[in-house]
Amino acid sequence: MILGIPKETREGENRVAISTEVTKQMVKAGHQIRIAAGAGYKAGQLDESLKAAGAEIVADNAAVFSSSDVVILVNPPTVEQAAQIKDGAALISFLYAYTQPDLVKVLCERKISAFSMDAVPRISRAQTMDALSSQANLAGYKAVLLGANALGKIFPLLMTAAGSIKPAKVLIFGAGVAGLQAIATAKRLGAIVECTDVRPETKEQVESLGGKFLEVKGEEGVKTEGGYAKEVSAEYLAKQKELVSKHVAEADLVITTALVMGKKAPVLVTADMVRTMKPGSVIVDMAVESGGNCELSEKGKTVVKDGVVLVGETNIPSLLAVNASELYAKNIWALLSHLSTKDGFKWEMEEEVTKGCLITKDGELVHAFTRQIIG
Repeated sequence: MILGIPKETREGENRVAISTEVTKQMVKAGHQIRIAAGAGYKAGQLDESLKAAGAEIVADNAAVFSSSDVVILVNPPTVEQAAQIKDGAALISFLYAYTQPDLVKVLCERKISAFSMDAVPRISRAQTMDALSSQANLAGYKAVLLGANALGKIFPLLMTAAGSIKPAKVLIFGAGVAGLQAIATAKRLGAIVECTDVRPETKEQVESLGGKFLEVKGEEGVKTEGGYAKEVSAEYLAKQKELVSKHVAEADLVITTALVMGKKAPVLVTADMVRTMKPGSVIVDMAVESGGNCELSEKGKTVVKDGVVLVGETNIPSLLAVNASELYAKNIWALLSHLSTKDGFKWEMEEEVTKGCLITKDGELVHAFTRQIIG
């Protein structure tokens, strides 16, 4: 097949959906690779290296869209870009299709078979394809560094001739992939780390990394479906907020990671809780693009409110574009290898991975969850 990799056009996006290593593997497997000129520059994937690995460098995105059997992106294409993809081709990218009804409509009109990286089921045999996890892992690490950079104090205990410096206290909401990496990173930097999560089964993981787990007693947490957390009751969230309010007030850095698939991110840190924090404290809201876990955070901005620094970075993996692109390209290749041969897709419609991430096919919206949300 002809696999095409356009240049990402989202503002602030430094990643690319290919790497030199993966290009070699794709070519060896019998595919032709077409990459838009300069597509990988910001991620350390230079045209010269990609060409040496066997790729064809083409003039621009239009040349990729019009000639590729499979278009591979990090971010969802715009409606205008989707209209440039040749009829009957395939698309692989993050789609978040349940939030993109206009895009889904164009994909159906052009009979484009769209696979969404954010819908790959979180099952053992799909771990190598799990781009949400690979990107969240890096984001959790970087979130701690963003918080540390904005904080006017160091993380570790430090004994000096002038006196001792107490270690910083870090509170993390959510013990998913990003949260667990944040715990590990903050601990390595010497902080005292606490974590709260609506899933009680994460307690052991938190404690294994050296964090203290804040548990809501006497309440059933959330159940998961396909590896994704589902929405919890208002009563549970109220008790969780009551539990963590004291810990928020004592924290030097708060990192929030809580997302609910298909829903606005839950508000976990209220304006009143922010006002109880010490001047100079920091909140890194990793859910800001989905509405925010902190009531006062602002999308794409770092602001100071009530003396607290609120970091609202919307695309943290892009800040680590080299590693993020390398891992994402491996996720793509693992998924593509599973779904196809060099001659085309297998279309095993009842197979778990295919069924989980195939959004549109033959002009139809076939993904059950997306169809439930947008019809």
